[in-house]
Amino acid sequence: MEEFLLSSMREYGYIILFFWSILEGESGLVMAGLLSHTGDMNLFLAIFIAGLGGFAGDQLYFYIGRFNKSYVHRTLKQQRRKFALAHLLLKKYGWPIIFVQRYLYGLRTIIPIAIGLTGYSAQKYAFINLIAAWCWAALIILPVWYFGDVILGLITWAKAHWYFALPFVFIVVGTLFFYFKNLTHKTLRA
Repeated sequence: MEEFLLSSMREYGYIILFFWSILEGESGLVMAGLLSHTGDMNLFLAIFIAGLGGFAGDQLYFYIGRFNKSYVHRTLKQQRRKFALAHLLLKKYGWPIIFVQRYLYGLRTIIPIAIGLTGYSAQKYAFINLIAAWCWAALIILPVWYFGDVILGLITWAKAHWYFALPFVFIVVGTLFFYFKNLTHKTLRA
């Protein structure tokens, strides 16, 4: 199974990376960084394609907000506080919020939809979003590519000592999850 996944990533890696970046992104970018490190992907092409995927996903969310306002308000009622926060952030910070929205846990899809609900210029949003998407891809792929030997060594160790690695991964992921969830709740309350 592992060999099938790796051969698929080598053969269709750029296509998978593009669609993965539309949907979620970070884990796909880490994989692209590792494949670039091993020589199975071109580093700059991976950054370019991942950025285009991230751009396409955010543009999709923006246009969902722009052309489906009643649908968004009807189906995303439970997200009203996050939409209000996104509007406040846009008013307070302006275009930089478009640049950093990829890094705001819990607001990554809400902010483009919220910006689409406003009268913000679609051309200006697209330009800032494209630059931000390429920066986002580079900020994740480049360090993984650079530290590829260390990361691959940790993966090899984790496969050999899974009984130590598995609880460690759960603790780290759980801690990060609760930290960002708590940070989001504090931000929403403020």
